[in-house]
Amino acid sequence: MNSIYLIAPSGASYDDQSPLTGIAWLENQGIRIQNAECVKRVFQRFSGNDAQRLQEINHLANLDPQTIVMAMRGGYGIHRLLPEIDWQAIAQAIQKGLQVCGHSDFTTFELALLAKTGAITLSGPMLNYDFGRLTDDGQPIAPDDFMWKHFLSAVQSRKLDCSIQAQQSYLGKSSAGRVQGMLWGGNLTVLASLIGTPYLPSAKQTQGGILFLEDVNEHPYRIERTMMQLLDAGILGNQAAVLLGGFSAYRLFDNDKGYNLEHAVASIRERLPDNIPILTNLPFGHQANKLTLPIGATANLEFGPQGFSLQARW
Repeated sequence: MNSIYLIAPSGASYDDQSPLTGIAWLENQGIRIQNAECVKRVFQRFSGNDAQRLQEINHLANLDPQTIVMAMRGGYGIHRLLPEIDWQAIAQAIQKGLQVCGHSDFTTFELALLAKTGAITLSGPMLNYDFGRLTDDGQPIAPDDFMWKHFLSAVQSRKLDCSIQAQQSYLGKSSAGRVQGMLWGGNLTVLASLIGTPYLPSAKQTQGGILFLEDVNEHPYRIERTMMQLLDAGILGNQAAVLLGGFSAYRLFDNDKGYNLEHAVASIRERLPDNIPILTNLPFGHQANKLTLPIGATANLEFGPQGFSLQARW
């Protein structure tokens, strides 16, 4: 990996130091950073106006195919741009070797590209949080070793290989098994916002898939409600397996009276066909220790009561 081309397609940076810290760390690894000026753009809550951010995304089609593209951060903003993105040109660049990585709001772009073209992108680290994290007093926090290892494996070898040891409580009648299917998903709230639009992969594309989901700042009842939406829309029941990553930074309240995330997942388990396992503790989400997951690649999943393994080559 020689260079990373930064894009800022969503929210503006909360601060000036995080992106600069991330850039400095990557440069210390011998990686050349391109388009670093994008981290300074601000228009309202966005990292530039719509025209600027759209132009930046469409410019991906013109980059050197050996380039790694990385989003600065998430937030919101890509949904505004969807009708004007040149999907086919970007897909052609990816076919030639371009790799594009991000998560959170970037799920919008990745699922839309998959729906329109079938192109594979990487749901993985972004600049600000994963490489530019800071302590409360502004000191740099080193990037997570697990995250960096799996990111390098993805971009250098186009390989995913992980084993998770964690008790699995929502397997249904399939206490153990193996499935193969298209790996896809991302941020739960973002994915649900695409239902009924041409930017969500079709039921035919995702049938028998391995769907992974994560979210942040969402109370468990909102997680349950949004997963109910996916269930009622025929999405969850269309999968071979559902993987749940991190659901972080939420707060429980006194009036929950014991209701928590485990109860939310259990309520979905009761309604999902028994032959579709729900697996938990996927290391992915708004957290330091995250995998880099190839959206659109064929993956192999082996699972049992004590954990699961996930492999893919693309």
